[in-house]
Amino acid sequence: MSRLKERYRQEIVPELVKGFGYRSVMQAPRLMKVVVNIGLGEAIQNAKALDAATRDVMTVTGQKPVITRAKKSVAAFKLRAGMAIGLMVTLRGERMYDFVDKLISVALPRVRDFQGVSANAFDGRGNYSLGLREQLVFPEIDYDSIDRVRGMQVTISTSARTDEEGRRLLQLLGMPFRN
Repeated sequence: MSRLKERYRQEIVPELVKGFGYRSVMQAPRLMKVVVNIGLGEAIQNAKALDAATRDVMTVTGQKPVITRAKKSVAAFKLRAGMAIGLMVTLRGERMYDFVDKLISVALPRVRDFQGVSANAFDGRGNYSLGLREQLVFPEIDYDSIDRVRGMQVTISTSARTDEEGRRLLQLLGMPFRN
């Protein structure tokens, strides 16, 4: 069992139950899934970009990404419906906890001029999204092996009903929110 999941069960659930006055530990919010997404507009001209980004996402998450395709054609972008324009991975269970632990304790502190993540990036239902400007904040990615710096979007879905519950859950998990 990952150390974050262990800490969640031992320390965080009792704290949430006490803080929000839940009757049962099953009412405490928990992580449902983490979605990592990379938009690859350059894949239209450069097919190799898809392979490089796939390798990066597999290295970071430990899971093979799904290729996302364009739904509509847009002439201005030279884009046709069905063209590959991104990658995404949905993490659940053990891999999800490992990824969140790595994100909070290793990757975010490596971001240049890091002041903390925004506390306002919740969607109204306790889910949180954050964008990373470069994949190099993850230590597994070798600087020399990347062809170009790509950003990624990380969405953390929780079972929290409100943003306040979701914020408290992520705070207790160790997410460094900006003051």
